[in-house]
Amino acid sequence: MSDPRPIGVFDSGVGGLTVLRELQRQLPAESTIYFADLGHFPYGPRFQGQVRQFSLRIIRFLEELDVKLVVIACNTATAAALNAARETFDIPIVGVITPGAQAAVQATRNKKIAVISTEGTKQSGEYLHAIKEANPTIGVLPLAAPGLVELVERGQAQSPEAEAALRATLAEIIEYAPDTLILGCTHYPLLRPLIQKVTEGKMTIVDSAHTTAARVARVLAANGLAAANEPARHQIYVTGSPDQFLQTAHILFENALPPIQTVSLELVEQMGSREAVG
Repeated sequence: MSDPRPIGVFDSGVGGLTVLRELQRQLPAESTIYFADLGHFPYGPRFQGQVRQFSLRIIRFLEELDVKLVVIACNTATAAALNAARETFDIPIVGVITPGAQAAVQATRNKKIAVISTEGTKQSGEYLHAIKEANPTIGVLPLAAPGLVELVERGQAQSPEAEAALRATLAEIIEYAPDTLILGCTHYPLLRPLIQKVTEGKMTIVDSAHTTAARVARVLAANGLAAANEPARHQIYVTGSPDQFLQTAHILFENALPPIQTVSLELVEQMGSREAVG
């Protein structure tokens, strides 16, 4: 049995495209709809309640497009909204925090893991809880990395400014000497070459794109939702101006970037203001 309906994926900007790219690599038969909430970018500094509201409205929008599963491809939104979304919607919803945390627990040998993330994700404590749930004996150093998301969105992931920001952020982590570093924001994989340079390749770097895609594959298979034999179709929706988004998106997808359609925040809010969002 085949289910050709698309998988919905969303983030505040380009970061979730790292998850989308991995989904398309691991699940080439699956169609996707990606939603970038550029009109509310960035999520990291916002209050959790506000991010939760944005997320529930986006999921309702995606549900109206008949997606069969939603991936919250944003650590901040996963921390703020995953539990509420699962209580609100009947479709399967997958976040990016638990898969990344479990991969790091499996990778570490000295039982010391560091996490860099947005301030919102750090304050939520979700990575700490997920790691400790998997193995209570592992030490965790969570740090916020302000400014990195904006640099990635501006297409400056390999710039001197990005390297300077990373050196400042990673100094405390290098002193802590973990053997595993979680990139706790889906924007951060675009910084991987600089992170490897600054850490001198001494840490296993974990981002959640690979493990999240693998989790999606298992959920689809377990629930008879996988697609087969139909041609995959891909679409991107954005709120706000897509200009900067396009610059970085083309780096990730080159000529395979899906078509982009702009939608108004008013439309998303209207569709998301139904009784399920409350």
